[in-house]
Amino acid sequence: MTVSPFAALGDPARRRLLELLADGEQPVRALVAALAAERPMSQPAVSQHLRVLRDAGLVDVRAEGARRLYALDPTGLSDAAAWLSHLVERPAPFAQSLDALATEVARGRRAQETKARHGQADPAAS
Repeated sequence: MTVSPFAALGDPARRRLLELLADGEQPVRALVAALAAERPMSQPAVSQHLRVLRDAGLVDVRAEGARRLYALDPTGLSDAAAWLSHLVERPAPFAQSLDALATEVARGRRAQETKARHGQADPAAS
């Protein structure tokens, strides 16, 4: 089952797991202990969160004997970051309108300053 990386990141426990894995590869036991220190969470619950992160392509798992070691998946994280940066780099849909408004406001201020310098009253102020 494929899970969207952004759906996976919707849960605070999964975001915290990614933060813990940013320090390097870790076994489930260490991740359970770290999360349990912050909030009550069972080993099966942590394993389920790790499965969602793995299905979303955000973490990798490898077996070492009976242990399972989890690490961040740079490819999945890079893909999610690229998608987000694409959104950040796009201009806001109303940015051009706001730029035009700023231009008109500046033009109006200059006109008022010019009238004030020449001793003319502003008819709109009456």
